[in-house]
Amino acid sequence: MGAETRRQRIVLETDRYRIVGYVTLPAEGFRGRLSDLLNRDEVLFISVADATVSGRNGEQPSQLPFIAVARDHVQVAYEAD
Repeated sequence: MGAETRRQRIVLETDRYRIVGYVTLPAEGFRGRLSDLLNRDEVLFISVADATVSGRNGEQPSQLPFIAVARDHVQVAYEAD
């Protein structure tokens, strides 16, 4: 990851899961916000690194080095920091 990108800690919630982890965004300017990533038509999956995945029904959280989340399944998304 170079100086032109940054890692942003985020939370994604689907109907079944809550995913907390990091996405890579431009350091500043164009497409530098989480909302920009979510609104890009060409993005079908959101790549999340160092993810903690929790089930909505009380399952034990899982730690994953990487998970791809289908953008169409995301109901709520926000920056964690």
